[in-house]
Amino acid sequence: MSRVCELTGKGPMSGNNVSHANNKSRRRFLPNLNDVTLISDALGQSFKLKISAAALRSVDHRGGLDAFLAKAKDEELSSKARKIKKDIAKLLAA
Repeated sequence: MSRVCELTGKGPMSGNNVSHANNKSRRRFLPNLNDVTLISDALGQSFKLKISAAALRSVDHRGGLDAFLAKAKDEELSSKARKIKKDIAKLLAA
């Protein structure tokens, strides 16, 4: 499974390890991903997602999964999160 946040699209970055002697070697900075279960109030259902710690704080700040997905851009979301967003929008439109 790829190391990409399902809600924000945050992925690995690359950089350098720099020693005391100023030698540089390439390294990867991985996002802080966690497996969490988030509950959709509109759907009344829980979803298991692999998201970053920053995304989890953003979900809490915006007032839950439904509010976060309403403002999120489709390009950043995974296919699973896009489907959840579509289902929520369909339910709220009816």
